[in-house]
Amino acid sequence: MKNVKFGTTFMLLCSLVLILFLAACNSDKGANEPTPTSDTTNNNKDGDQGQGQSNSNDKKLTLKWFVNGSNNSSLPPKDKDFVRKTIEEKFNVDLQIEHMQLGADFTTKLNLMMAGRDVPDMFMSDGAASNNYIKDGLTLDMTGLVTPEKMPNYFKYWVKEDELERYQVQNKFMRAPVPFPKQQYVSYYVRKDWIDNLKAKGVDVDIPTNYDEMIEVMKAFTFNDPDNNGKDDTKGFTTFGNGTLPYVYWPEYLKNGLYGLGLVDDQLVDGYSDLKVGQVLDDIRKVIDMKVVDEDWYLQKSGEELNKAAQGKAGIFWGSARFAGLDNDPNSVQFKTKEILKSAGKTEDAEKVDWQPFHPFADTGVATEALPGAPFMFGKDAPAENVERTLQILDWMASEEGFLLVRYGQEGVHYKRDGNTITLDADAYKRDVVDQGDFLNIYQFFAAADEPQVFGLEVVRPTETDRDRAILEKLRTYKYLPSIGTNVAPPEGYNLADFRNQLYSVLSKILFEEQDASNWPTYREELMDKYGGRAVFEAYAEQMSKAHGRTITFRDK
Repeated sequence: MKNVKFGTTFMLLCSLVLILFLAACNSDKGANEPTPTSDTTNNNKDGDQGQGQSNSNDKKLTLKWFVNGSNNSSLPPKDKDFVRKTIEEKFNVDLQIEHMQLGADFTTKLNLMMAGRDVPDMFMSDGAASNNYIKDGLTLDMTGLVTPEKMPNYFKYWVKEDELERYQVQNKFMRAPVPFPKQQYVSYYVRKDWIDNLKAKGVDVDIPTNYDEMIEVMKAFTFNDPDNNGKDDTKGFTTFGNGTLPYVYWPEYLKNGLYGLGLVDDQLVDGYSDLKVGQVLDDIRKVIDMKVVDEDWYLQKSGEELNKAAQGKAGIFWGSARFAGLDNDPNSVQFKTKEILKSAGKTEDAEKVDWQPFHPFADTGVATEALPGAPFMFGKDAPAENVERTLQILDWMASEEGFLLVRYGQEGVHYKRDGNTITLDADAYKRDVVDQGDFLNIYQFFAAADEPQVFGLEVVRPTETDRDRAILEKLRTYKYLPSIGTNVAPPEGYNLADFRNQLYSVLSKILFEEQDASNWPTYREELMDKYGGRAVFEAYAEQMSKAHGRTITFRDK
């Protein structure tokens, strides 16, 4: 991206060119939008509309957003949606917000919107799709828009300017990351109550501390009736494959030193195409052949494996949510498992449920350090005033006031505040949020990081038990591997999806159709040459070298 910091004159010139360009682009729709005003001297308090935003919101605008939001959540009737009510009254807008969980279905729907010239004013995307939209000229240049002057809260609390710069692709400033969490909660979870049941029967198992112990627990959960129901109906491990590939959530990747895109001794390592992937596939096949894995794993979509775990069909799952094992969070597997047992009349069993975190590689690295994730973008034909008003709202959502509303609800209703201490009211939250479609999950697209400490706040969650706090403390002890340090993009004109789709097809073929991975080196060489994989990763390494100020190479052997 061009340097985000420009001289005042140049910024004004860019803004004028941008406005004229947008007006021209919209002329075929008969939409000659008036030029928005920008008052960089307004003195609103931090956390209101943004210190660099205009208060000239006399004209009511209709804003269309398409954002990442849980498929299990839904927006309530307008009179019960206090976030929408606040936004619409505060910024004089009619907010039309659609949501869907990021993934293939999200991308398909967004592509259809674009093909039908029904592009939202603001939308989110995953990394690969956003790169394609930029490459195809479908997005708006954010130069002079996403700036510390216009979005002071966004830059003060969540995203540094150098992070924003390293996030750009195609040497263009057309995407920006939503505020992303720095603290991660990646872990496997195991049914400790099942372990206790097995111990009572003389089976020598415990919460795993390494890979071999994890395999032994999988076997015990599969063949020793851990739920004591007298049926052969449990498996050791469940995960999801989206009908695409074995994802890095299989522990066999870390067992072989791989996890997504990583940086090892100044070498870029791709966890899905490295030579070591052959050994990973052989190791996964061995585990599958033990019959200890949920047979539906490959076709399961993300989230379905959590349902399997809650239903008592498997005793180990991988999760990344802070709340995954907490007692009273209605979204946790712990809570859902208890509720399912209670509804089946098994109250005594429900009280014993105990999903505990563990990780066989807790001391060596469970995942890579956090990088900016999904971006927000604007359609290239979005009216300039809609863009400006959206930026005002997003920056307010990044402020303390907005963060508190979309994360915890309304002060005096869903939480009480005493100085910097926020005490949550779980009953009110369940009544007004969870039971109304759990709708704050949708608005949290811009407050995904549940990290109130950035505002100097401490949140007291009365529903969190001593057990919960012990779990969270354990998760914070896990080691994380170095990230690649910057967001990368394939060379101009290269379709990364072609390479990745072919790669994933090969991995699945080896796993399900071949006896072993002995052909992997041959397949890999074709992927690197015919499908351009080597050129992609060498381009990544070059981008990383510039970002790090030292030479990074691609590990090709």
